[in-house]
Amino acid sequence: MSAHFIVKCIDCGHPTPFLPTQLICPKCGGTWKEAEYDYKHLAHSLPLSLPGRPFDLWRYRELLPIRSPNPALSLGEGGTPLIKATNLGMMLGCPNIFIKDERQGPTASFKDRQAAVTIAALKEAGISELVIASTGNVAISYSAYAARAGIKLYAFLTSLVPASKMREVALYGTQVIKVTGSYDQAKKVAEEFAKQKNIYRDPGAMNVPTIEAMKTVGFEIAEQLTGIMGPPFASNTQHPTAPWRAPDWYIQSVSGGPGPYGVMKGYEELLKLGMTSSLPKFGLIQSEGCAPMVHAWKQNKDTAIPIQSPRTLIATLATGDPGRTYTILSDRIKNSFGGTFEDVSDKEAFRTMHILAKMEGISVEPATGVAFAGLIKLIRAGVIKSDEIIVVNCTGHTMPIERNILGDRWARNVVLSSQTMEETPEEGLLSALSKVATDRFPRIAIIDDNADVRRLIRRILQSQGSYTIFEADNGRKGIDLVMREKPNLVILDLMMPELDGFAVMDALQNDPETADIPIIVVTAKELTTEEKKRLNGHIQTLMQKGDFMSDELMDEIRSLL
Repeated sequence: MSAHFIVKCIDCGHPTPFLPTQLICPKCGGTWKEAEYDYKHLAHSLPLSLPGRPFDLWRYRELLPIRSPNPALSLGEGGTPLIKATNLGMMLGCPNIFIKDERQGPTASFKDRQAAVTIAALKEAGISELVIASTGNVAISYSAYAARAGIKLYAFLTSLVPASKMREVALYGTQVIKVTGSYDQAKKVAEEFAKQKNIYRDPGAMNVPTIEAMKTVGFEIAEQLTGIMGPPFASNTQHPTAPWRAPDWYIQSVSGGPGPYGVMKGYEELLKLGMTSSLPKFGLIQSEGCAPMVHAWKQNKDTAIPIQSPRTLIATLATGDPGRTYTILSDRIKNSFGGTFEDVSDKEAFRTMHILAKMEGISVEPATGVAFAGLIKLIRAGVIKSDEIIVVNCTGHTMPIERNILGDRWARNVVLSSQTMEETPEEGLLSALSKVATDRFPRIAIIDDNADVRRLIRRILQSQGSYTIFEADNGRKGIDLVMREKPNLVILDLMMPELDGFAVMDALQNDPETADIPIIVVTAKELTTEEKKRLNGHIQTLMQKGDFMSDELMDEIRSLL
């Protein structure tokens, strides 16, 4: 075994040496492990070793799963500033709000810590190729460190990741595979690719280096708070001389959850070492369009039900299935740390980004906007008290890459089948449909003989509201449907069996009960001048199939409001 650490299965406790490629417990088959160190020895030696060391991630190297840290791989990770949010604190009546500014990392994300330790461990183990799935920031961080270490990286990114982040990943020489699907689907494709090619795949939250790297955020906060506010008063008889100060609250936006999982482990270790005398409460914030942890927490469940179709514009938080990570986080919040899970809307997050920029001069990415919007919500609800010390993880900042640097062939595309993609939101039009007022426009009839077109329109509408949608696959059925149900809008194809769209239009507009129902015509037919004249004055608008996958359809629906 290693001289200073082992890994233990969290299910059966079986200890083994740490090998990155050994993902399964040899005793029980479990896949979740945690590193353990000689805390009794480190309680005496670590405080004596810290003075004089650089303030970076490797300052705490005795508590990291690397046997021989390689300075040549470092990009200056860790050691990010802790900034007091003076103006925001005054606005909220909480004078002790601090920002852990992880934007200052090498690739402007707290994922740099994860990448630095993981790539160092893989390099130490002789691994030369790596597969990851990502919603953006992880891929950027891993790309930078993999390039430095000479490790070939394949990054599977969901198509919802902003193009600017994809270009940044590609800039480092990573092979980008863009998956038209959700993040959870991208993970499955990456896993299959890794199996077929026999390449090591990063296991995410189950990865020992990931959790160990993230705990350094907690170490730094405790050390920095002590430098700003002084050591705490001795209030715990078990640790009467604890030199460092833990905050009362740690706030972070959460997607898959390895970040706060690691920070929790960090504070548990500081308590074991006698470096702090208390644990912070955790406020973990999700976007309400993808909040499986929040739903499970509020229903007092131990496991989270996956969200099959995330409905958030914040791609970095669109993890629909957090798996066991939620169970671990919720158990520790309930039994050790205290705290809560909360969600906020995308709109609240974007508004808070503006507030933070105006109040503190800090421009952040949407995921950090979610964290600060959650902070505001918890303060206003009285969950967080005005005299408590709060630290918010400022997780990252989007760095756009100019398109002309890379040229055109910087990514490969994987388009999943229509069955696999059934629950995946469409891009572009989905965003626009969020503005539809379902209470004013609740009932829509789709008359089209093409089942795929009907399904597409239904899915787009239902992804953004509780519409009542009716369907008919030919003109005669369509007339009967409209006469019976009296929808507020008809979306009509022209080329159909039984009766074509022209006949349907004539029949509806000749009946006083249906004459005023707006009609949007969507057709693949190239209309003659005579046919266009026939439609003129009788329909709301005309759209060609193949051209309406844009904001135009939403614009037409909005104009009817």
